[in-house]
Amino acid sequence: MKEKNNSKFAIKLLMCLVYIIIIAVLFTCSYQMYEQKQEILPWKDIESVEDYTYITISKMSEKFAYYKDTNIGIHFVIQEEESGEWHTYLVAIDEEDYNEYKNIIDYTYERREDKPLSIKVYGYPTITSKELRDLAIKNIVNFLPKDNEVVITEENYDAYLTNSYLDTTKERKDNFNMMLFALLLLMFFVIGLLIITILGRDKIVDKMDQKYDEEVDRAKLMFQRAKEKKKK
Repeated sequence: MKEKNNSKFAIKLLMCLVYIIIIAVLFTCSYQMYEQKQEILPWKDIESVEDYTYITISKMSEKFAYYKDTNIGIHFVIQEEESGEWHTYLVAIDEEDYNEYKNIIDYTYERREDKPLSIKVYGYPTITSKELRDLAIKNIVNFLPKDNEVVITEENYDAYLTNSYLDTTKERKDNFNMMLFALLLLMFFVIGLLIITILGRDKIVDKMDQKYDEEVDRAKLMFQRAKEKKKK
């Protein structure tokens, strides 16, 4: 009886260890997938309009286009890199938030001397319409530095301003991830199995223990027969 209890305990311990390893693997995969889902890509790395992204604004123009029905203004912005390079983009903001950008706008137009801190703005890319592209081409000459030698045209527009603008008025979407949900569901299922095993109600352990006993009995029987045959 003691031997039987020891074998059942060993099987139970082994099953618990297997469940813990599976839970650890599932948790790691789920966490990595969640982190990847939460990652916010910089503007230069986005691949689709579904990518939540950001631009760090160092300089910003007054609005050059305005959608009255939504109170959204389109501004030119400059993002400065640590290397000294800079890039020009288009950003849409709710004009009710204008005061948040006023210091940078005033600095851009030399209405103040001290340089304010850069602002990181978040949103989703929106494909630039033909009408907005035409307005941008027409107005960007009033924003770029005087020593800028590049003339923005319809042909080189995408190369310098990209084919979209950052819409900061769009709230971040919490997209449902079926794979992540499936991993979490499976992890909780295995946790349930672990709890059942710890409580001693796991039928798998009982079946394995029964199978173990059968194999032990079969081995004993074979040994006994071999021993009797040897005597003869």
